[in-house]
Amino acid sequence: MDWTSFAHDAARGSAANLLIMAAVIIPIMILLEAARDMKLLDRYSKKVAPVMKVFGMSSEAAYPLLVGIFFGIGYGAGVIIEAARSGRLALKDMVLVFSFLSVCHALIEDTALFLALGANPVVIVPGRLVLAVAITYMIGRGKFSALPGRKRMSGGTRHAD
Repeated sequence: MDWTSFAHDAARGSAANLLIMAAVIIPIMILLEAARDMKLLDRYSKKVAPVMKVFGMSSEAAYPLLVGIFFGIGYGAGVIIEAARSGRLALKDMVLVFSFLSVCHALIEDTALFLALGANPVVIVPGRLVLAVAITYMIGRGKFSALPGRKRMSGGTRHAD
C-alpha cells in the first residue's frame, strides 16, 4: 500500500468535506445570529409557551427549548444554565428540555449538513421531531412527573417557589 497516496487522497477528501460543511454552516449561523438580533425566538417562545404545558413544562421552558432547537445543544445549554441560575427554570423543566434537545437539537444546521451528504430531510426532520416529542411527553407524564416541578435552581441551591 502506498501510504503517501493514501494520505494525499485522505487530505483531499477531508478538505472537500470541510469546504462543504463551511458552505452549509456559515450562512446558517449568519441567519441564526440575525434572528437572535431581531429577537425572533423571544417572540416565538411566547407563542409556543402554552404548548409547554402538554409536556408538563412551565412556559419559561419555551425560550431555552427554541434556542436549543435552532442554535444547537451547546448554546441551548448555556441559556438553560443561565435560566436555572436566575431561578426562572424548574429542575423538571431543565430535565425535560434536555430530554427533547438530546434528540432534536440544531435542527436547521444538522438537516442542512445531512442534506449536503444526500440524506432526505422529509425523513430526518419529522422523525427527529416525533421522537423528541414522544420521549419528552413520556418522561414528563410518566413516573418522572413526581420530580418536584415547583423547585427552582438558584446559585446551585434549590428553593421552593
